[in-house]
Amino acid sequence: QVQLVESGGGLVQAGGSLRLSCTTSRSISSINLLGWHRQAPGKQRELVSIIREDGSANYADSVKGRFTISRDNAKNTVTLQMNSLKSEDTAVYYCAVGGIFMSTTWRPRYWGQGTQVTVSS
Repeated sequence: QVQLVESGGGLVQAGGSLRLSCTTSRSISSINLLGWHRQAPGKQRELVSIIREDGSANYADSVKGRFTISRDNAKNTVTLQMNSLKSEDTAVYYCAVGGIFMSTTWRPRYWGQGTQVTVSS
């Protein structure tokens, strides 16, 4: 079992930045897949970004060029830097690790509790 603790959510004005962090209860050095999903009110949960053990990453089209994902194996942390935030980025953001990634779909093994990001216009 792996526990995930997210931090960094909050309220920000459009155009601003936030940095989300997720710390795991065990070493991530052997975990290939780490990343973030989000779920806006009334919408399905969607993949935001995923980073692999080799450092390669994927991003949702809606966040490309604005969000950057990174991982620090020494600190067991995955981080999502979010810049140029828009009102449509408002959602609960969930950290996730492990599982299977095929094509554009990721089925994580473990999930965090989520952190609220609200972008005011």
